[in-house]
Amino acid sequence: MRQIIIATIILFSTIANAQNHKGHFSKEEFRNRQKEFLTQKAELTAEEAEKFFPLYFEFQDKKAEYNKEVWNSMKKGDNKNTTETEFEKISEDIVKTKITIDNLEMEYLKKYKKVLSSKKIYKIQRAEMKFHRELIRAMKENRKSLKEKK
Repeated sequence: MRQIIIATIILFSTIANAQNHKGHFSKEEFRNRQKEFLTQKAELTAEEAEKFFPLYFEFQDKKAEYNKEVWNSMKKGDNKNTTETEFEKISEDIVKTKITIDNLEMEYLKKYKKVLSSKKIYKIQRAEMKFHRELIRAMKENRKSLKEKK
């Protein structure tokens, strides 16, 4: 779960900066690529994709807001004057937010079951992990090629 949160933060940071850096893509382009990848890997029909992706992206947007909260909580700990009590609260808030995200994910799983079979949901979950891994791998390769050009 922690790796997914970190990957999501990285992904949304990349998306947020997409218009400012050559070679990156916008949020819409990112979502289109993600939709295409997940549709292909999970073998969704056009009808299934049409019903599923509005829910999926709604969940992604909500999850991004919670991840933003986690990130902001973690930043508070960067202050050199942060007390032990404040660190305790930050740590608890981070865990509570992760639990909230997990509960939200369960809520959306129930919604997904109304439009997809459990097998297709599993394929989506698996494809999502592959998508994130491939994106991170591509980002690393891009950084490496940029360093080699310098």
